Amino acid sequence: MSYDFITYQVTGRIAYVTINRPEVLNALHAAANAEMRDAFERFRDDDQAWVAVLTGAGQKAFSAGNDLRVTAQRNAGSAGDTSEQRQPSAPLGGITSEFDCDKPLIAAVNGYALGGGFELALACDVIVAADTARFGLPEPRVGLVAAAGGMHRLPQHLPLKVAMGLMLTGRQLTAAQAAELGLVNEVVRLADLSAAADHWAAQMLECSPVSLRITKRCVLAGLGRSVADAMQDDRASGRLTELFSSQDAQEGPLAFAEKRPPRFQAR
Repeated sequence: MSYDFITYQVTGRIAYVTINRPEVLNALHAAANAEMRDAFERFRDDDQAWVAVLTGAGQKAFSAGNDLRVTAQRNAGSAGDTSEQRQPSAPLGGITSEFDCDKPLIAAVNGYALGGGFELALACDVIVAADTARFGLPEPRVGLVAAAGGMHRLPQHLPLKVAMGLMLTGRQLTAAQAAELGLVNEVVRLADLSAAADHWAAQMLECSPVSLRITKRCVLAGLGRSVADAMQDDRASGRLTELFSSQDAQEGPLAFAEKRPPRFQAR
């Protein structure tokens, strides 16, 4: 698939996905969603790409979420964007639902992450934000709800009353406030955002990709379960067997004993 609304590039085991609709604050419509789904499936299936960084073009927005102008046209029965009609259905941002990927995903939030944009960031594993970024789920203010996972992911990250307070008012958070609440891993100057995201990715690349994938799978499978039940499932599911039978599980201790950097493999 060729891309009109995003860019995709793999450099040094890092896949860079950029929403490229800055003229509408990187809002997403069906065509953009389909392109993002395709790009993230390429990343997921590429053994040479170990970490992905997602961001938005320009300096104002990561993503303002669902493109409400396109939604309004569709609701009014307008022909709207013909490319919209040609695209197969895909979840907002391609990854907010019906998408399993055990590789690390980093959101580099360079501005507004509102509605679906915030939901997209929440679907990633790590969020690095510019100090100009703002987060919120304002859907009720336009007669909608955060149906792309926001209503369920946000309460997993925050105490229920805090999450409900944000969702029932549509209130926005600054990057500093989001970091204080634990929603953001690091806040940096906008000029330093790309370097900060690359630094996180580089640290992940120092780790075994097999270990990172098994860690992510175990953590997500254990959400909402007791520690004992989650640990039992780690064993029963075969995830730990997969790890301990991998080349990386042999290489890591050997490299440590030989006092040299490990040479990890994708599988």
